[in-house]
Amino acid sequence: MLIDVHTHAMNSCHWGSEWEDHWQPVYGYGWTDITPEAYDAAMTEGGVDLSFVFGITARYAGMDTPNEYIAEFVRRCTTNVVGFMAVDPTDPGAVEQLRDGAARGLRGIKCYPVLGLYDIRDEALDPLYEAATEAGLILLWHMGASPSPIGKLELSNPIYVDEVARRHPDLVQIIAHLGHPWQRETMVVIRKNRRVFSDVSASWARPADGYRALVRAQEWGVVDKLLFGSDYPIWTPQQAIDGLREIAANRVEGMPTISQELIDHLLEGDHRERLGL
Repeated sequence: MLIDVHTHAMNSCHWGSEWEDHWQPVYGYGWTDITPEAYDAAMTEGGVDLSFVFGITARYAGMDTPNEYIAEFVRRCTTNVVGFMAVDPTDPGAVEQLRDGAARGLRGIKCYPVLGLYDIRDEALDPLYEAATEAGLILLWHMGASPSPIGKLELSNPIYVDEVARRHPDLVQIIAHLGHPWQRETMVVIRKNRRVFSDVSASWARPADGYRALVRAQEWGVVDKLLFGSDYPIWTPQQAIDGLREIAANRVEGMPTISQELIDHLLEGDHRERLGL
C-alpha cells in the first residue's frame, strides 16, 4: 500500500505574499493553484492508495489555509485523502481551530514553526498538544530548511520535537523532510520516541544528503519509523518514487548500500494502524 503523507492543497491567496516575495526567487516559478482534478491525476499516476493533504498557516509570514478549504478539497477528490488542518499554535484561537477542524473530519495538524517564529518546546503551547492527543490527531511538523529569509532556522531543528514527545508521549508526530539538513538529529529523536515518525519528502532531491540520511536510518535501526512523502506539488509522487529508487541504486565503493527492504517499506508498507488511523 502506497501512502503519501506529505502533499499540499493551497491557493495563491493562502500564501499571502510569501511565495512571490521569498520562494519564487529560489524556485524560479509562480505558484499554480491546486485543483482536486490535478491532485487526483498526480496521485493516480504515482499509484498512491492514500494521501495526507494540508496547507500552511503561519501568522508571522501572513499565511493562512482555512479548515473549510481543506475539508472541501478532500470532499471533491476521488483519491482516498486524509485532510489535515494547518494551525499556528500561537494563535489565541488555536485550540478552537483544532476542534473546528476535527468536527469537519480533519485527522491531523500541520505546523510550520520556521515561518511562524515559535519555539515548539514552549509550555504555553501544551493546551494544543493536549487537545490534539485527546482528539487522536496526528501532528506533522515542517522541520528543517526554508528558502524564506524571514524564517528562523534554529526553530526548525528536529531535536526540538524530543521535548514535545517527552511531555506528550501519546501524541503521534511526524517530522517532515527527515528534518533536512539535520537528519542525524531526526534519527535519534524517532529512535527514542515511540510515537514519533519522519517522512522522507524531498530527501531524494539532494542525492548526497538523501543517500547518507537513508543509510543512517539503517544504521540507527529506524527504517520502520520512516514514511513516504512526495511534497506535491513541488514534486509529484512519481518523481519522488523515481528519485528514491535512483539513489538506492547508487553504489559508492566502500560505503553501505540502501537496502531494498527500506524502499519496500516506504512504497508498500501499510502504516495506518501505527499512525492511529
